[in-house]
Amino acid sequence: MKKFFLFLFVLFLTLASANAQIFHKDPEKQLFGKSHGSRKETKVREPKKVLKAKKKQEANDRRLKKDYDKSVKQSQKRSIDIQTPEVQARMKQNKKDYTRRDRDKKKKIKAASKEAGGKYN
Repeated sequence: MKKFFLFLFVLFLTLASANAQIFHKDPEKQLFGKSHGSRKETKVREPKKVLKAKKKQEANDRRLKKDYDKSVKQSQKRSIDIQTPEVQARMKQNKKDYTRRDRDKKKKIKAASKEAGGKYN
């Protein structure tokens, strides 16, 4: 009888440890439940009026930016037009010079960053 109970005790002990190893691989998950990374993020839909208002506001912002850019160009053109011909020529030459300098500077920066990036490839 003792051998039979000892056999049952050993059998239940091995089954219990086997169950613990098979079914509970992640003890953290067992203790705390689902991990935060696996939660599905809920999507909140805004009302149609809100979406329509946002689109209208974006369109208004684009229109204002376009009007501003247009007024800046007109202002620049007017500031050149009111000058004497000698000053106009000098202003045009200065504009050409700084656009060329800016373009050269961008090329130089791009080439330098390409060389520096080559070290890590």
